[in-house]
Amino acid sequence: MDPKTEMTSVDLAALAGELSRYEGAKVDKVYLYGDDLVRFKLRDYDRGRVELLVETGDVKRCHVADPANVPDAPGRPPEFAKTLRSRLAGGEIVDVAQYEFDRILTFDFERPDANTRVVAELFGEGNVAVLDETGEVQRSLETVRLKSRTVAPGSQYEYPQSRINPFDVRYEVLEARMEESDTDVVRTLATQLNMGGLYAEEFCTRAGVEKTLDIADAGEEQYRAIYDVIQRMGERLRSGGLDPRLYLEDDAVVDVTPFPLEEREGMEAEAYDDFNAALDEYFYRLDLTEDEEVDDAPDFEAEIAKKQRIIDQQEGAIDDFDERAAAEREKAEAVYANYDLVADVLSTIQSAREEGRGWAEIDETFLEGADRGIPEAEAVRGVDGSEGTVDVDLDGTVVTLDAGTGPEKNADRLYTEAKRIEEKKEGALAAIENTREELEAVKQRKEQWERDDGDDGDAADDGDGDEDVDEHADVDWLTRQSIPVRQQDYWYDRFRWFETSDGFLVIGGRNADQNEELVKNYMEGRDLFCHAQAHGGPVTLIKATDPSEAARDVTIPEQSRKEAAQFAVSYSSVWKDGRGAGDAYVVTPDQVSKTPESGEYIEKGGFVIRGERDYYRDMPAEVAVGVQVEPETRVIGGPPSAVEPRAETTIRVTPGRYAQNDAAMKCYRRLKERFADEGFVRKVASADLIQEFLPPGESDLLGE
Repeated sequence: MDPKTEMTSVDLAALAGELSRYEGAKVDKVYLYGDDLVRFKLRDYDRGRVELLVETGDVKRCHVADPANVPDAPGRPPEFAKTLRSRLAGGEIVDVAQYEFDRILTFDFERPDANTRVVAELFGEGNVAVLDETGEVQRSLETVRLKSRTVAPGSQYEYPQSRINPFDVRYEVLEARMEESDTDVVRTLATQLNMGGLYAEEFCTRAGVEKTLDIADAGEEQYRAIYDVIQRMGERLRSGGLDPRLYLEDDAVVDVTPFPLEEREGMEAEAYDDFNAALDEYFYRLDLTEDEEVDDAPDFEAEIAKKQRIIDQQEGAIDDFDERAAAEREKAEAVYANYDLVADVLSTIQSAREEGRGWAEIDETFLEGADRGIPEAEAVRGVDGSEGTVDVDLDGTVVTLDAGTGPEKNADRLYTEAKRIEEKKEGALAAIENTREELEAVKQRKEQWERDDGDDGDAADDGDGDEDVDEHADVDWLTRQSIPVRQQDYWYDRFRWFETSDGFLVIGGRNADQNEELVKNYMEGRDLFCHAQAHGGPVTLIKATDPSEAARDVTIPEQSRKEAAQFAVSYSSVWKDGRGAGDAYVVTPDQVSKTPESGEYIEKGGFVIRGERDYYRDMPAEVAVGVQVEPETRVIGGPPSAVEPRAETTIRVTPGRYAQNDAAMKCYRRLKERFADEGFVRKVASADLIQEFLPPGESDLLGE
């Protein structure tokens, strides 16, 4: 028999229960191998290192792997892995679940700054999608655009259409599904009750029902027997009463199941204590078998075709963004073009609500008015009391309006939505450029392979020994007895600074003189100016480009803005006051001025901000300090979401009771304990260097 290459819905139901034991594990790093194998490197308080693998290609699997079975870390991480690292590093896994009874697993991660859901689709073409708290797709391995569902960055994630769960179904439903069929029993179970071929046969065997029995000849006796078997197996899955088996044929693995199957009786089998271990062993040995059998050149043509298909889909997404943005602008313009009509409709609703009239009554009033030929009433297409909105036909364009505000605010909301969609288009344009670069890289590898007659020359190790380790290799620097020191001086070292998750430099002043200097000498047109709402904070600049680079049109992502806001709050008087959070705002350079209003005075280091501000409320006063080893060795500090993915190890710090120099010494001692090479810590992470990254005021180290 052919070896199993995809996990079943029953497998995932069994696995989800076992994976719940890893809830609370912290994320260290995330890797992507090729375009279909994702590795989550976790740390668990009780179990230590945990390696979670999710594969969605020809082999579709998910399980925790023995570290000895984990492949070496790949090279430079692609954008998908970078997205996962920026959103998950330092966070913890809080829930693992199977979606309904489909071949889908969901992993929920929590972090103080953001929560993330990772959805692993182990069916069809396979996919992994990264979702934010609202369910919006941030990135996915595959872009899916079907009539039934869409999975694409910027869109709301859509699960496949719900399917029946045979372990939750009532007997009456089972009987009805069976009676509706026109084929035999086993095929009906496999298709109508979502069991798949193997388990449909297994249930028939255990129930003593002939598999090929025609539905016309079956009745309550057979249905009851099958239903009882299904219920017993469902109870075993829910209770965790598993007895996993790995099946072999001619010494090669062919199947793995959460309990022994009568359909596999007589086959050579190995028993395991838990299903996860059985899965790990099965797919590891399956990989070994495939490695021994396959000795062909990489399928470059298939990879090129796949990249081109992704580009085509991304181009379609960009066109979609254009259409959606244009539609929102058209709605906004229709509001202004029909200003008086819109104002009349909205004021009518607002007056009715003030009089205590219900939404149903208001809707009826508009219907009556339309019957009498009143233009404003004829334009109304309906009101929605649950949302407080009204749909109005404006010259053929139906616009949903917020009934509680006026025409201007409704138009502004529509313009803002159009702008938000256009910003997503910018992200899509960046993504398509990345894919084009990846396509070009595949073509170059193909050419190199052909030139070298099968030898791509892509050595994993240059043979120079430990001292010349690839900057992206998965090295456990904490246990290394000797770590090379690679340091470089930068122009911004004298300021407060950090790099955001998206790679943008953020700099802040340490005093009033530096605040003045930053605005006067370093703030440029495409940068953003950020400041805490509290008094006594640093001028904070998000640099769009390096001062030595030519100015260019750059959109600074929302995550970078939030991290800069947290930075501004953490190094302000909020920390000195011992508060846990504060507000910050972001403006453009043209809103910042040293010219006060008539009769006012601006003290040194202060500025006047004119125009609207983008506020970031309740940003946590918390920083992480740690030691970065790759690509250079140095202390880094700032918002945890930005610092933790870049550092080998970090310590989180909050407002507390230890003076700044005492907190720095405590951090130094803790870091020195973590590295086997204590001399390295003394060189690159002395208490004085650490203190430069601690906020002014008293601090506590988390975990003490």
